[in-house]
Amino acid sequence: MFDPVPAARPTGAPAPRLSKALLSPWSRFSLLVVVLLAAASTILLFEPQRLLASGWPPELTGGGGAMVFGLAYGVLTVAFVPRPLLNIAAGALFGAQTGLAAALAGTVLGAGVSFMLGRVLGQDALRTLLRGRVLTAADGLLSRHGFRSVLALRLFPGVPFAAANYCAATSRMGYPPFLLATGLGSIPNTAAYVIAGSEAASPTSPVFLAAMGFIVVSGLGGVLVAWRKRHRLGRDTPEG
Repeated sequence: MFDPVPAARPTGAPAPRLSKALLSPWSRFSLLVVVLLAAASTILLFEPQRLLASGWPPELTGGGGAMVFGLAYGVLTVAFVPRPLLNIAAGALFGAQTGLAAALAGTVLGAGVSFMLGRVLGQDALRTLLRGRVLTAADGLLSRHGFRSVLALRLFPGVPFAAANYCAATSRMGYPPFLLATGLGSIPNTAAYVIAGSEAASPTSPVFLAAMGFIVVSGLGGVLVAWRKRHRLGRDTPEG
């Protein structure tokens, strides 16, 4: 006689538990941190922004070169490279009109990628940290009036570009209003930096001086708006 087939041993559910752990909000947030640290480290080691500013391949000119620049611009902004440097490089390399188109395309691309990373990998975890009065009020403002709020952030650059992207990602605003507000709101300051870059060889020209004057005035306006918004958010948020 043959021995009966041994009964299958009861098994737990390690695979579902493992999947749940890997897909938990804090695991995804940890992945986001790793991705951003890796990107920032790569930028610090290889300094590709220097290639954009002074070592751009001579064969990449015209519309094709501007498209490549826009793609590189978007990637670099995700890795926290300051946009003013890239905007000046766009003007110096491609002139005012083409440089502005490339810089705006890169701005929207970088903002969209950052927003997507923050929304997919960090939103659930970061929302649990929104317990401070100012953070809670900012989250509510972005969720209710996302387009208007992001437009103001871009028009008056008092908040760093990357910080605004990830802050918006933790709110409930959608992709289309975020991208549209970013594109429209970024035009004035981006244009000023691009024009300054295109006229950098003539620092005493009226065009260069006007662009620099606009940059200074908008920067001061951004500081003032950020200060007023911070105090208003802190005053309007109820004690918790």
